Amino acid sequence: MDVSSIQSLYGATPVTTTETKVDPEKGFQSMLNSVMGLVNDTNSQIQKAHKEEVAFALGETDNTHDLMIAEQKANIALQYTVAVRDRVLEAYQQIMQMQI
Repeated sequence: MDVSSIQSLYGATPVTTTETKVDPEKGFQSMLNSVMGLVNDTNSQIQKAHKEEVAFALGETDNTHDLMIAEQKANIALQYTVAVRDRVLEAYQQIMQMQI
């Protein structure tokens, strides 16, 4: 599954509300910062889902709606991050196979 198919399933915008763009002037550092931001956002979504699970398990809340929303957001963020990782690895492998 590639990024475009995930975007078509869940909308064209990334999971987070912050827009990440690669600055062509800064090159790789800008891309690395964007990817690290994506990883951090995914991690925060997973932590939120975990907190909702714990609160539901302890009986602090009985709202299954919020629990399911948090879990779906975490799942979609993780799928998007894995798709980006796969694309980066594919690009790296293509660069390594180039003849100089």
